[in-house]
Amino acid sequence: MTSLGRNREFNLLWTSQSLSDLGDGIASLALALLVLTKTGSPVSAGLVGTATEAARLLFRLPAGVLVDRVDRRRALLAADAVRLIAFAALTASVLTGRAGLALILAVAVVDAAASAVFSTAEDASLRSIVPVEQLPAAVARNEARSYGTALAGPPLGGLLFGLGHAVPFAANVVSSLVSIIAVSFIRKPLQAQREDKPQAYGAALAEGIRFVLTHPFLRAAMLVAAPLNFAITGVIFTVIVSLQRQDTAPAVIGLTETIVAAGGLLGAFAAPAIQRRVGLVPLVRTLCWAAAALLATAALLSSGLAAAIPVALTVFLGPAGNAALFGYQAAITPDRLQGRVISVIMVAATSLAASAPLVAGALLAWQGPTTAILFFAAAVAASALTATLGTGLRWTEHPEPATVA
Repeated sequence: MTSLGRNREFNLLWTSQSLSDLGDGIASLALALLVLTKTGSPVSAGLVGTATEAARLLFRLPAGVLVDRVDRRRALLAADAVRLIAFAALTASVLTGRAGLALILAVAVVDAAASAVFSTAEDASLRSIVPVEQLPAAVARNEARSYGTALAGPPLGGLLFGLGHAVPFAANVVSSLVSIIAVSFIRKPLQAQREDKPQAYGAALAEGIRFVLTHPFLRAAMLVAAPLNFAITGVIFTVIVSLQRQDTAPAVIGLTETIVAAGGLLGAFAAPAIQRRVGLVPLVRTLCWAAAALLATAALLSSGLAAAIPVALTVFLGPAGNAALFGYQAAITPDRLQGRVISVIMVAATSLAASAPLVAGALLAWQGPTTAILFFAAAVAASALTATLGTGLRWTEHPEPATVA
């Protein structure tokens, strides 16, 4: 069996998504800085950020249907081409002094939609180019990439913006171009043979949702992942707001997110070794109970930067659990449903997390940070009970080898 390091198609796809993720990280900060420079309004900057996240979530399900219907390699190329055109237009507008809020908002939404298509197509393509036995390791490498680009993207975006307001957006144009070149060199097909008459959108989406909800393992995985994402997002928000209330220096507040992201990056590197020693079901259960205990510990440290340490330890365990869950999901899901199943699970897992800042804010105003963090720890404990007492995770089947046309 060829190692992942020598798997040409996987490495080309991994490189392309790395550039896409890095571009997203650069753009997330650079777009906010550009809005603040042009309008001086934090509300406008918040509008762009909210619109970006909403678009990413809104386009996930249509992206799943799309990548199960079309040639996935072409979908990757099209998504990169759209991003390239959007950021080229923004770069030109910034250079000529014509970049207004409407254009910035449009570019942010287009970028989010294209990123949703690209990431869904990449995830759906894994089974076609990676042997079933290596899927968890491939997902772990993707997790490392995500945390790495999350650490590097925003600081790089700020640095490039300081060199010139158009520079970070020009860098995104270059990253999209290089990504297009990398995808163009992928030779193997990224999907099985397509149906002659594709289903209507509603029927296709309903099939994906039905597959997830009726499959014991996938249903259980969704019920476990959603509270975990919700809790981690809520705790990070709670800690940051608590530090702001204490007039903590912005650099120290930024260090909080850096510590958490570093925990995830280290966990992604450790994920393959953890998976070799711990089976899928014990790993998920251990992750849930450890996360509940660590987040409860963070409640005792909620008034200081030290609260970031148990959160980082929680995130450290996340990549191994994600790699095991999504690696197994990729192995047991038919190729023709990969995009839809991934998009349904991701929407379920991230939509609940989107409400976490609002819930955290209400709890902070009502009872303070300790109560807020304990609430999120309790949500994870409920997830742990689901993983321990439920039968879904115990339901396993032997995945068949992936085949492509």
